[in-house]
Amino acid sequence: MGLGAAGQDRGVGIGLLDYYAVLDGFHERLRPAVYLEIGVHEGHSLALARPGTRAIGVDPALPGSLTQPVAAELVGATSDEFFANHEPVAVDLAFIDGLHLFEQALLDFLNVERWAAPGATVLVHDCVPIDAVTSSRERTTVVWSGDVWKLLPCLRDHRPDLDIEVIDVAPTGLAVITNLDPASTVLADRYHDLLATYLPLDLELS
Repeated sequence: MGLGAAGQDRGVGIGLLDYYAVLDGFHERLRPAVYLEIGVHEGHSLALARPGTRAIGVDPALPGSLTQPVAAELVGATSDEFFANHEPVAVDLAFIDGLHLFEQALLDFLNVERWAAPGATVLVHDCVPIDAVTSSRERTTVVWSGDVWKLLPCLRDHRPDLDIEVIDVAPTGLAVITNLDPASTVLADRYHDLLATYLPLDLELS
């Protein structure tokens, strides 16, 4: 089973900007009251949160992975553990950049959506494939987006109510998802069926 012409998922090109610059722009424009980041790594993206924003960073590798100070609540746990154990908060802006695997990206999205404040925005990294090697489920390269790209056809097929824009920004794109519905159970109800359908997809770049 294949997904043809991944270029069809390429959205607005913005030149030489990288995803940090785009994320910074979202913080500047939206000024979210609560910002949730899944996958903190060294802290560069989490540090973009503005003063006055309650920033929450979730990563099982914390705190040893940080290379810069961040003004945030740091949670050293997997995202599954975080959503199971943390008191729910109304999230205005979320950035999903955790495990680069479709099943986890899907689970992270449905969990974030349950906590979404009215008018919330969810950003998903690594959704524009470069090539088959860097977009595979096994990491063999420095730049690796995994199979997060499968999330977009999945959401478009099963959640047409969502508004999805893809920004073709270096290195591996950024999806912007709005019109969230915290009451929706479509993805949770179909989760295992969705894995059976989308995990076997192969990338076909034209």
